[in-house]
Parts: sequence; structure tokens; C-alpha cells
Amino acid sequence: MTVRLGARGVGCVLLDIEGTTTPISFVHDVLFQFARQHLDEFLHTERNSPQHADIVRRLTAEHAKDVTRGEAPPARGGADDETWVAEYSRWLMDRDRKSPGLKLLQGLIWERGYRVGQLRGQVFDDVPPAIRRWQEGGIEVAIYSSGSELAQRRLFESTEAGDLTPFITAFFDTAFGAKIAAGSYRTIARALERDPANIVFVSDVTTELSAARTAGLQVLLSLRPGNPVQPSADQFESIASFDEIGT
Repeated sequence: MTVRLGARGVGCVLLDIEGTTTPISFVHDVLFQFARQHLDEFLHTERNSPQHADIVRRLTAEHAKDVTRGEAPPARGGADDETWVAEYSRWLMDRDRKSPGLKLLQGLIWERGYRVGQLRGQVFDDVPPAIRRWQEGGIEVAIYSSGSELAQRRLFESTEAGDLTPFITAFFDTAFGAKIAAGSYRTIARALERDPANIVFVSDVTTELSAARTAGLQVLLSLRPGNPVQPSADQFESIASFDEIGT
């Protein structure tokens, strides 16, 4: 172990997902592709549901802002046009946009996939024993990801190691703010009823770590297989495995 949480006054470990608990390849090659493949089917079968109406409302508002900024093509058809919603969603996917409306849509598609057994959550082998070890040692565990809270829960519920959600206190998504904004981490600290210095945030993205550090959190850079090289990585303490984080 290289990091002793108790010695650093840490009472909560806040974890990113992609590139931290879960391989980037699973997110990009499995989850994103599943959402793309099942997009039209989902929009068609759910077209009369309240969920569909919420997705259309969110994406319509986001699209209007993108058009105003000259960042998206004008809509073809009405705001409730199934074809337009699918086209705009694919446009957002192609650009890897952190769109709340798209994240909700993807999360609902994944939720269906998890429910029928077409998807199973994937985490690195060191993740299940680590979060159990931390919780048993009195360290709270929480998740903060750009994916929806629903998508996060389904991923951790369905891993090969079993349901990990009993070991996780809270799930936070971008409803709490952008991951590169310091204010988001202050909001999460308040939600956890903790002083920011009592939390360590683990992520593979240095811009996120910079924001968390500005908010007063302790931070660790996750170096996992397949993670891209990050700018200013040498400015952060790093770990290659959760085995390096003890209580």
C-alpha cells in the first residue's frame, strides 16, 4: 500500500468510472456502441412514454443552444420528430458531448440492456475487494461520473463479482455540475456532509483532478491500461491499482 487514507484524514473515496474503476474500452467499445445500435429501437418503442417526452424536452433545449452558438445544424421536422431526435443524438455521440439529455437517453438504453441480460457491468479486478476493504475500514465510497446515476447503478449492480452497490453510499452525475468545475466538487462535499479535505477523488483525467483540488479535495491520478497520457500528469500523485490505497 502506498496511500493510507486514515493517515491523510480521508473519510470518503470519490471515484470516477471510465479509466478508474472500469476499462475505457468497456465504455467506448461496449456501452457506447450498444446505445448507438439500440437508439432507434428505444426511441420507437418508448415514443409515448413520459421518459421519451423528458428526453425530447432536454434535447430540444440543448439543440436550441447549440444552434444559437452555431455548433449544430437546424432541426428537421418538429421537436417531437423521432427521426430528428435520433439524428441529433448521433451527432452528440460522434462528438462525445457531455450532454445531459444524451446521458439520460444512453442510461435508459443501457438500463434495458442490463435488465434483459444483454449487458453486464465491468470493473477492474482490484475494485470489488478495495471498496469492501474501505467500507469495512470506515471509509465511505461514492461515485462521480458523467454517465447518469441510473447507468452508474446498473453497472455496479451487474458485475461478475456481484452487486457492489451495497458498498457504495452515493452516486453523483453531472446534475451536480461539470466534472471540470470546482463548484461541482464543493456541491458533492456538501451532499456528503463532509469537509472537502476529508474526501479523496480518484480519476484518470487531470483537468477533473485540478478542479477537485481547487475545491479542496485530495486527489489521485488513476493510471490504468488503455488510459491516454494526461497533460501535467507529473503534478499529481498517481496509483496504478486500488491495491495501493489502504485504510
